[in-house]
Amino acid sequence: MDNALYRSQTLRRIEAAHNDEPLMQRAGAAAAVWAAELAVQRERPVLVLAGPGNNGGDAFEAARLLRERFFETCVVFAGDPDKLPRDAAAARQRFVDAGGSTIDRIPDDRRWALIIDGLFGIGLARAPAGHYADWIVTANEAATRDGCPLLALDCPSGLDADTGHAFSPCIEASHTVTFIATKPGLLTADGPDCCGELRVAALDLTPTEEVSADGYRLALADFVAHLRPRHLNSHKGSFGSAGILGGAQSMVGAAFLAGRAALKLGAGRVYLGLLDPNPPACDLLQPELMLRRPSALLQADLTALACGPGLGIGLEAITLLDTAIAGELPLLLDADALNLVASEGNLRVALASRGNPAILTPHPAEAARLLECTTPEVQADRYAAAREIAERYHCHVALKGCGTVLAAVDGRFWVNSTGNPGMATAGMGDVLSGLIVALLAQGWPAVSALLAGVHLHGAAADRLVAKGVGPIGLTAGEAIDAARRVFNEWVDTGKAC
Repeated sequence: MDNALYRSQTLRRIEAAHNDEPLMQRAGAAAAVWAAELAVQRERPVLVLAGPGNNGGDAFEAARLLRERFFETCVVFAGDPDKLPRDAAAARQRFVDAGGSTIDRIPDDRRWALIIDGLFGIGLARAPAGHYADWIVTANEAATRDGCPLLALDCPSGLDADTGHAFSPCIEASHTVTFIATKPGLLTADGPDCCGELRVAALDLTPTEEVSADGYRLALADFVAHLRPRHLNSHKGSFGSAGILGGAQSMVGAAFLAGRAALKLGAGRVYLGLLDPNPPACDLLQPELMLRRPSALLQADLTALACGPGLGIGLEAITLLDTAIAGELPLLLDADALNLVASEGNLRVALASRGNPAILTPHPAEAARLLECTTPEVQADRYAAAREIAERYHCHVALKGCGTVLAAVDGRFWVNSTGNPGMATAGMGDVLSGLIVALLAQGWPAVSALLAGVHLHGAAADRLVAKGVGPIGLTAGEAIDAARRVFNEWVDTGKAC
């Protein structure tokens, strides 16, 4: 399965099961093919950095094959050939036997057509040091100076392939060819910035036939079964009633954004319970929204409820949230609802013991509060953080950010690859809450609603950027109509757009 994700430990087991196959030669061949496409300035040489382990063996194979294609290569290697792993030593010997040679430092007076990073790949889980750290800094600077691609083999050196945490220094690749399967860390946190364009070279293996995937890259196929056209014989009651609890004083806009998103993603009715003591009589831009006092909202005939957009952290908010959690409705908590759960022990207990697991959508700082740790600790391993929240609070979780990580109560996890930096703006989380609660209101299972809402949210932002709206200056409200368009296309065609 192309969307399967495998941690380093699992991949090593797969590699060990195929140690009688020429995996390193296949990896080098895959790297050489893409390298030849990227090295368009044939009058310049290709710089190849070969490390002291198997990633270095991949680099030697790629360099040998590039030489066969008449590319000039400059291979930098400072390890002890006698200490190379068996396969890497054989790859180096094939390179030498074919007439190749190495030097132990990067030349200062050369300009490069391409730089290949074969230093560490997935084999490093700490900051590079010594001359290897110097090489990484030099490679990054040279790629910028020469305007040339920087191709990482398997994983950019200095990036943790399991978590996406970038140590310092770290290769800043423009392209990454990863072997056998995608690693989780390539898709979240620092991973996308460090990897650039990502390709998978399976090396003629099908790991999903041997070992269960550790996680998945979120795709339309994960929820496509619920994308059904509407029956002609329908009415507003057919599509549920979504409630939004929030909108305290000076924060009514957050509830409006969530409500508009819920309405435009198809909820039959959308009610807003506003905590502002002097709330507006209606949303002038979306008069279809029905405004209620919070207590009246919780007594309405709802099919799903979202709490948090502009909720505030006062006593009334605590009391209302306690009532919401005690209910049986499909429930989503975001923003201040998460902060209240983190600070109020009775809410934590009530949420964790809830029979119908809620959905939590924290950003990293909110996740840190829920886990009683720091934001950097959350970001250091976003997968572990999301799964710990899911386990601790018995909830389905979307840990928002670059490569949103989604964790289900049963231990499954996904990472989302839609979206762009234009989403780093106020109100985007409120829109996401509205999208998800609309699907919950229409009867979608909680996990499917979470997956679809997150994937759609990012796809809508990508659609806007493709049309020249952003990423700089993209607003949360603009994503709502784009989400409606993309979602209807999904329903009509069954394909991501």
